[in-house]
Amino acid sequence: MNTAGKKFGRMVGVGGFVAAGVLALAGCGGGPAGAQKEGAAEELDPLKVAMITHQAPGDTFWDIVRSGAETAAERNGVEFLYSSDPDGARQAQLVQQAVDQDVDGIVVTLAKADAMSGEVQKAVEAGIPVFSINAGEEQYKDMGVLAHFGQNEFIAGQAVGEQLNEEGSKRAICVIQEQGHVGLESRCEGLADTFDGESEVLYVNGQDMTNVTSTITSKLQTDSDIDFVVTLGAPFAVATVDAITDAGSDAKLATTDLNGDVYQALQDDTMVFAVDQQPWMQGYESVEAVRLYHEGGYVLGGGNAVLTGPAVITKDNLDTVAAQFEDAAE
Repeated sequence: MNTAGKKFGRMVGVGGFVAAGVLALAGCGGGPAGAQKEGAAEELDPLKVAMITHQAPGDTFWDIVRSGAETAAERNGVEFLYSSDPDGARQAQLVQQAVDQDVDGIVVTLAKADAMSGEVQKAVEAGIPVFSINAGEEQYKDMGVLAHFGQNEFIAGQAVGEQLNEEGSKRAICVIQEQGHVGLESRCEGLADTFDGESEVLYVNGQDMTNVTSTITSKLQTDSDIDFVVTLGAPFAVATVDAITDAGSDAKLATTDLNGDVYQALQDDTMVFAVDQQPWMQGYESVEAVRLYHEGGYVLGGGNAVLTGPAVITKDNLDTVAAQFEDAAE
């Protein structure tokens, strides 16, 4: 029985429940003005919202986040501005640019919280409501950020460790594609916390897929006892399929975060399991949160982190996420 999936699935329900509450709020008399009927977005006061993430080129995870944000923007009368940079200092500059553009709200990731802190606090001091997503659960309150949407990264790692135990793994590597990213480090720490076997962190350059493949291949060739490779992003999982083959290894593969390719790999038994944090929901909730705040001072979660995951996805429950990857299912 998939005990990890059942245990952590309840946490996904927390985020889902909050999101459902938002939709219910929009449909009742106490909700934001103009949100009660079809076409209401045209009646709302226009807002301009900037989302600034640490997306690296080629990281398709953020395409899902952006899709959710764009859907929320369309439904909530929001002009949506998206920008990204994996370098913390340059991401902070993008926050300052958003302030200079006089936006009505900012959504930001805090993977490099120390580098982001000064500019985020400047945005708050300028009277701009700021919400964080995906990374920064431990830091957002200290910066004056109103709420955070994402999964608890340590708990997500614990879910991975428990599932590895279910799979009978004895030795696993946890592949980090961005050294210094607090969320990724926490996932590997959570994995080590619950995993009964031996785990090791392996760093790769996530902006160079050739490096990702060659580094993992070399590690597997050097250490034949590794029976599981855990990556922390869907594109890196796809690259690892080739690495395992090139190394002539019998290691199995798992990942955190899904995309269409991971969905297909789970179907084909190329991958054993994945942990989903529902990135579409992160994008959607955070943009809608700006509208809710402007319309009535509403803050989802009362300022506490709103969990959107994790949930363990295997071939046995793959149908639960099929709607997200309709093209892959055809």
